[in-house]
Formats: sequence, C-alpha cells, structure tokens
Amino acid sequence: MEYRVISADCHIDLPWLPPDLFTANASKALKDRMPYVTDGEKGPVWVSKNGGYFGLQNGMGSSGREYIPGQIQRSDRMAAEGLYEDGKNGIRRLTDPDLRIKDQDRDGIQAEVLFGILGASQRLNDDEAAVEMMRIYNDWLADFCDTHPERFAGLASIPNHDVAAAAAEIERVVKRGALRGLEVANSWDMKPLFDPDWAPLWKAVGESGLPLHFHTIGTKRPDFESMPPLQGRQAHAVYITGFQLGMARTLMEIIYSGVLETYPSLHVVIGESGIGWIPYLLNRMDMEWEEQYKDLTLRMKPSNYWHRQCRATYQSDEIGLRLLDILGEDNIMWGSDFPHPDGVWPDSQAFIQKELGHMPEATRHKLVCGNAARLYGFEL
Repeated sequence: MEYRVISADCHIDLPWLPPDLFTANASKALKDRMPYVTDGEKGPVWVSKNGGYFGLQNGMGSSGREYIPGQIQRSDRMAAEGLYEDGKNGIRRLTDPDLRIKDQDRDGIQAEVLFGILGASQRLNDDEAAVEMMRIYNDWLADFCDTHPERFAGLASIPNHDVAAAAAEIERVVKRGALRGLEVANSWDMKPLFDPDWAPLWKAVGESGLPLHFHTIGTKRPDFESMPPLQGRQAHAVYITGFQLGMARTLMEIIYSGVLETYPSLHVVIGESGIGWIPYLLNRMDMEWEEQYKDLTLRMKPSNYWHRQCRATYQSDEIGLRLLDILGEDNIMWGSDFPHPDGVWPDSQAFIQKELGHMPEATRHKLVCGNAARLYGFEL
C-alpha cells in the first residue's frame, strides 16, 4: 500500500452497527439491557429498555439524527453521495468494510483511525451494561479491522466509570490483538485525570504499548429546547463554535497529573480537538509551572511533555497551521472526521490543498500521512 493521506480521526457510530449485535452477543444476564432496534415514528430506531435512545438506525452522526436537507452544508454534501439514502434502505456503507473503503477511496484516503461508541455508552445510563456493550463492540471492531488491516486502525472503547473494568478490558483487548489504540470515555462527570483512582488504568495503558485517546465531547450542553427560539439558536452557536476547546482541560490534567513523567513511552492523542488554541495553553502552563507549580511531579516544562508524548488531530484549522513551529510538526495529525456532519468528506483533498498546499512537501506529508503512519503502524 502506498500511503499518501491517512485520516487520524474517523468514526464508527452505534446507529450503523448490525441491529442485533449487542443482543446476540451479550451474556444471558445482560441481554435485556442491551441496545436494540425497534420501530419508531420516523423509521427504525436504536433504544434500550431502560429508556436509552441512540437515534435512527443508520442516522446522521454519532447520535443518529434525522438528515434534513438545507440545515447543515456538510451533511448536504454527504447526502449528495447517497450516504443517508442508502442507510434508509439498509445499506450499511459505514460498517461494511468493503463499502467503507470505496467511500474512502472516493475521498482519496488510504487508511483511517476509527474512534468508537463511547458517547452511546454514556447514553445507556447503565454502567454494568455499558462495560458489556463495549466488550461486544471491541470484538466486532477487531474483526472489522482484520478484514483490511492495511486500511483500518481501530481504537478500543474503554469505560471511565470503573477503573478495574477498564484495566481488565485493556488487557483483554491487547491479548486479542488487531486494535491499535485505546479510547477512554470522555465525560463531564468523570474524575479529573490527576485523581489517584486512575492509577490502575495508567498502569494498564503503559503496559499495553498502545496510544491512549480522548475525543472531544464539547463544552457542557445547554438546554436549547427550553429557551426562546432565538436564544436557543444563540446558545447552540456558542456550543458548536467552542466544541473543541473543551479539550484544554483534558490536556492540562494529563500533563499536570505526572502520568507522562511516570510513563515516558506512553503517547496521548486528543481527538478532533483543533490545534489553534494549544500554543497559548502550552505557553500558559509553562509560565505557571515556572512561577508557582514546580512542586508538582514534573521534571521538565509542561510543553516538553507535549512535544515528547502528545498528539492532536484537526480537520480544518488555518490558524493552528500558522503555529506549527510552536506546536511541532511531529505532533499534529489531520483527520476528515468521516462520517460526521462537521467533517470534510468527500472534499478532503480540497481542504488539504487549500490549507496545506503552500507548505513544504515533507511537512505536509507528516501532517496528512507520516505522523499517523508511525503512531498506528501503517508501513510507509
């Protein structure tokens, strides 16, 4: 395989999975607590018996929204390629490996990193069942990636609410093989990453040899529906515009925690975070560390840990790309965010040319291919 473009941020979402995946593979005790497909007002929907709702079968984005023409420009571009219409007709282009490859070939992508179903696991509202749900998904994903290992780098979905269960799932995933990274659920109610309770997870991750991922979940979601229409739209605009900035807390916590000092070979990726804000944050962390926090368990400046062990993905960030000398061109990976409605499929090549076309070939190759190839084991 000749790699020219690797997307470091793509997705497998629950609404596009086989409709009986969880009920058919769950243990007897948990079968009735799994997500399943039933009839809804607008077509088949994914639900659970405890009231969980996961969206329309083969719906739009991670939450399985209904596609409505004219609402989101990027969704209209995807719809023009027949993605949502095929989904309504039961053609699962996103979770049939051969059909997915055809869609990525259409976009000029030779390989992709696959983030998982952690948002759905939060909506299940059943911690015990969520662990089982992730186990089933991770096994399915490993089989999916095994069909074309030169094209797919899957990330195992790992719970955050039960550190013992998380460590056990990491060990199980590593033993199974096929998956090339770990994605820990990112949620607003989880303990800060410097909490000592995380220690067994850090140990398991460190021993796994796999990169650790946290994907953006945005800032805290306002209650748009309870607001007057204009105010609701304004709140939604603020929420969407600032979606990636929530990863600042994750990056600060992981560096200040000392985990990267304890495990110097551990690599952390913050997914779909954007990059333009990171130089400011690194500068601020360095200043505060020098000024008043040298008593923390860090032997060097916070920015040094970033350069040694951290990566971030983006799909479009013209400001951040102007700051590569501070970010480090080895620390940034481009991703299309396929198939989410704020992604750039099927126009990835146009975005890459517009934002990176002026750069030296060696730099451009690192961002759109080489950095991801090295981290996830795609042979160049």
